[in-house]
Amino acid sequence: MKIKVFTREVNENNYPEGLARSVHFEVISDDGSAAPLNRNYGILFAKGAISKDNTIIPKGVQNPLIFNMEDGWIGIAAERVLENGEVDKDALNQKVLWKTKDLIHFEEENLISDDEISKYLPKEYESSDSIKKEFLSKNQIYADALEVDPEIAKKAEQYWNPIVCTGVTCKDDKSGILISYSDGSSREKKFGPDGRIHQQKFDFPLAKGYGDPVIFPWEGKWYFISTSDNRHDIGIYVREADDVHGLFAEGVTEHLILPFDPERGFEQTFWAPEFHVIGDELYILFAVSGHEWGPQCHMMKKKKGASIIEADSWEDPVKVRKMDGTPIGQGAITLDMTHVKTSKGSYLIWSYRQFIGHPNDTGSMLYIASIDEDKPWILTSEPVLLTRPLLGWENVSGTINNEGPYGFIHEGKLYVTYSGGAANSYTYAVGLLTADDDADLLDISSWTKSITPVLNFYSVKGVFGPGHNSFFTNEDGELMIAYHGETTIDSTLRCDGIRRVHFRADGTPYFQMSAAEDLMTYSESQI
Repeated sequence: MKIKVFTREVNENNYPEGLARSVHFEVISDDGSAAPLNRNYGILFAKGAISKDNTIIPKGVQNPLIFNMEDGWIGIAAERVLENGEVDKDALNQKVLWKTKDLIHFEEENLISDDEISKYLPKEYESSDSIKKEFLSKNQIYADALEVDPEIAKKAEQYWNPIVCTGVTCKDDKSGILISYSDGSSREKKFGPDGRIHQQKFDFPLAKGYGDPVIFPWEGKWYFISTSDNRHDIGIYVREADDVHGLFAEGVTEHLILPFDPERGFEQTFWAPEFHVIGDELYILFAVSGHEWGPQCHMMKKKKGASIIEADSWEDPVKVRKMDGTPIGQGAITLDMTHVKTSKGSYLIWSYRQFIGHPNDTGSMLYIASIDEDKPWILTSEPVLLTRPLLGWENVSGTINNEGPYGFIHEGKLYVTYSGGAANSYTYAVGLLTADDDADLLDISSWTKSITPVLNFYSVKGVFGPGHNSFFTNEDGELMIAYHGETTIDSTLRCDGIRRVHFRADGTPYFQMSAAEDLMTYSESQI
């Protein structure tokens, strides 16, 4: 089997420059048939550069090539260009180089010069002018495909292609079923009281005109909170129900718990509210602006014994501040704050942006800091930069965006998703940051950032621009992802959806499984 690498044609209506000028992969079978990986969405994206003014200069690639390296590595190299495809004068006669052993996990090297190429090739090719000439060819749109170990190609297909249910068998003790999936993973599902298998399913869209959805269980009830686009992002409203489906029932009541209030400085951009239990207290973390536009992170605490859905149940919101007492957003905007807790302690992660709308716009970036759970609105460390939108899918079409972080822990790993691209456009996509549960999260080397988004508008049919998600564990103990997206490629109306998070055979999360792919329908005789 062979692997081919290529870039795609730019289409500003459905696949713009930041996406098209990335490295795509396809598998060529022995019969000559070709099948793209990752649904033909880019896999390797070049990092942008940071200017002397601290702005981001987006980059792309062209003419990618694939070749064998020493010690079993496979190399992928490409010319770095500006986002619009013009020559990148800072990368003349150089290549972006990635290396991999499995076509799943990639390591990016520094830019390499054309003269350095031979040192990356196996020794038998060191003096081969033909190999070097082929590598340096300026006229190739596609690299020659590389013959790879069929087992490597098979595992790459399993990883990058949609994971679907392939079979259901009844457990020996008749308590439930074992569901098998195309990547080799499996999960158990118990029979309900009626002797049937029940899998929660949510149609998209669940609600129209709501961004940044959060589903939260509390004292026997379920709650829904979000940015209220339908109300021009003014006010924080909460829904309450006995189960998750009830949160989206027709006519469900929306309770106003934080209104427009000029006297307290709450007038606009009531953005991305999230419920979080910090210590033993329930908080809502959110951003809000006063009369002058400029969202800043706040949190407000629920009073002991009070109801979530009453406005007077909540203490006055307070700005989140640094150790010295100054706001975390002086001279900038801050938003999309979330809380994560690991075995090492409690942390806040938020989005920060300077000079928005001006030539020196830094783009939004994620910061992290530690907190004391007794006073979570005061940082106990200096903020540490976690990620900037350097990759093509993050800064596509001028969006320069990292926002909407949310985390969960699974099998000793902390996973933090975040979003890039335009928040109300089909280009919105979800990235992934990973760290060990016992790591020092303030040490940037503890983190791994995925080059490829883990959720995009190719992931699930009919969902465009999925992003700014949250997670919750449903009534059956399954991890679910709540997100917003659009119903058509040209829509800007944010709508909400929910589906189950699957875990691959290697234990890593997979966010792209549709309900149809999750559980096939079998008759009793088939099981």
